[in-house]
Amino acid sequence: MIFSPYPGRVLILARTGDGTLAGIYALTGRSESSRRRQIIQLSPAELRVAPLDDHDHDSLRHYTAALSDEQWTVFGNGEQVGTVFDRLFAGAPPAVALDDLSYEPDPPLHTPRITAVVSRSSGTVWLGAARRPDGLRSTADVTVTTVREMAVSDALTLTTYDSDGSSVAVAATVDEFTTPAATPDDLLDEVWSSLDPAYRVAAALLSPMSGAGATLRHA
Repeated sequence: MIFSPYPGRVLILARTGDGTLAGIYALTGRSESSRRRQIIQLSPAELRVAPLDDHDHDSLRHYTAALSDEQWTVFGNGEQVGTVFDRLFAGAPPAVALDDLSYEPDPPLHTPRITAVVSRSSGTVWLGAARRPDGLRSTADVTVTTVREMAVSDALTLTTYDSDGSSVAVAATVDEFTTPAATPDDLLDEVWSSLDPAYRVAAALLSPMSGAGATLRHA
């Protein structure tokens, strides 16, 4: 698994060698405020990205990163996680729940909103991304990738950036990899070691078929 030096936020779904569907949400950061963050487990059904201390809340850096109920697990890089979860709870199908989102209001970057939805009954995965177009249009382009079956060693990832750490470019598509990870813990080790130590901040290993409970790792 190979990332650019600074991938921003990272979503991964993978089928490890033991047959487990594993999810990872990882944070990287360049600025001091982006690096002074942690992922905390508020409950078995909720993960949150929070500051290390008592600084004022910043909605672009501090947010609910994962939610689950008996039907769905949703995780992603911002406040849209709650929006998507509420739409699913109200009965919207995943492709509809992921539609009509926007990118972050952080010009000039216009960071994409990236979101994963997993059906806890079927294991079907939906990966959604809301990005600002390259041209003059300001309305978001939303793409949803539906994956109904993942074989052992299959891995899918969405990142917000494709960057060398100095100039930042928005990542374009869902990338597919193969992973040698025999277990979810091995996958977490693989992802953590693949992130540049200069930028990695935190990662959460989820079992999305079971909910939003996670194994956490911090720099």
